[in-house]
Amino acid sequence: MLKHKIIPALILFALSAATAHPAAAAAGRNAITTEQVAAALSGAGMRISPQQVVLLSNVVATTGAPALRVESMERWGDDRMKVRMNCASQECLPFFVAVNLGKDDLAAGMGQPPLSTGRIDPSSYVVHSGSPAVLLLEGDHMHIRVSVICLENGAPGQIIRVATRDRRQTFTAQVATRDVLKGGL
Repeated sequence: MLKHKIIPALILFALSAATAHPAAAAAGRNAITTEQVAAALSGAGMRISPQQVVLLSNVVATTGAPALRVESMERWGDDRMKVRMNCASQECLPFFVAVNLGKDDLAAGMGQPPLSTGRIDPSSYVVHSGSPAVLLLEGDHMHIRVSVICLENGAPGQIIRVATRDRRQTFTAQVATRDVLKGGL
């Protein structure tokens, strides 16, 4: 009978110890801060403060000051951006952050990814919604070609959504030429 009373007590103790410091990094790992993320985003041309950055998970790196890079940005609701980030030299795993934008930022065009040019003339589209294309995914030592279906119209340099032919996976990709899109791993 004593066993049955001790087990729930041990479980509660373990849960309280695990949630006491959720942002604490493991030994040998350094937590990535909102200040570091804001500095990387500012370097990519998006002037924001650390208070606008929301880390969607606990993110750690093997060094105290990793070189962060912005991989992609997309609108996430009316007043937020979802940003995929990574460390330049494999000091951390890729991660997502949310950036809260005020109405002044949206009016100034801060809500658009840097490669987006806003309104595009429909006559400049080289890929069309529903048409097949080839997506070139490139990483450090990998080059992958994927047959996709365009989910949006796109002009060269514009970022659009595409899906695999079976529609099981979707990607965001930059239009390169007629029927060719580029993406990163």
